[in-house]
Amino acid sequence: MQLHTHTWGAGDRVALLIHGIMADHRTWRKVGPALADRGYRVLAVDLRGHGRSGRAASYTARDHADDLAETLPTGADLAVGHSLGGLTLSLAVERLAPRRAVYSDPAWHLGTPDNGFDPAQFAEFRSLATRERIEQLNPRWEREDVDIELATLAVWDEASAFGLAGSAGSAGSAGSAESAGTDLLPAKPVVPSLVQRADGSSLVSAEQARILTSRGFEVRTVTGAGHTIHRDDFGAFMASLEGWV
Repeated sequence: MQLHTHTWGAGDRVALLIHGIMADHRTWRKVGPALADRGYRVLAVDLRGHGRSGRAASYTARDHADDLAETLPTGADLAVGHSLGGLTLSLAVERLAPRRAVYSDPAWHLGTPDNGFDPAQFAEFRSLATRERIEQLNPRWEREDVDIELATLAVWDEASAFGLAGSAGSAGSAGSAESAGTDLLPAKPVVPSLVQRADGSSLVSAEQARILTSRGFEVRTVTGAGHTIHRDDFGAFMASLEGWV
């Protein structure tokens, strides 16, 4: 599938941005312009089932990765993936071959309904989310980010959450199968790679951070930031990219 993309800047360097579940390119409203100011041409996708990209019958992480390889240029200077976007980037990174990759609190563990990943709850959140609820869950977000969250939820296909609960495909992960309840930590970085970890992350535990470090990833925890680091504390998000952008 050819994905919808949004571009900031016209620099000589290229950066790719891949959002998480329920979001779209608008989640990068500050990051895109900031990278453009640093001389990048920034391409942000809407994953299938999100934003202005098409809907589909299948929504595995492998499907998302294939879409990235179909849509985005190879050899970018930088690729950044958040949450589901981090998982998707790790499955497409060999084909995309960016010079550097940043995985922002990546979803390398697809939990089960018993420990946090219940597609039905994602779908229910879409239908019941109010401004007040989003503000309560994300007290550090600016008003515009809350507006964007409401707008992206309105056009999100909740079937994409149920698709991830099945299987994700396999591409260089430590395990042979990828499904709910399976750890999907990459066996090694395909390109020089940074993992940004939210403070007290539920997706990248302290033990997993140690494992990733031992496998050759650089891991940086962004103190005080929640899962959506770039919206919780944009300044700290950019500071944690020092030496990578």
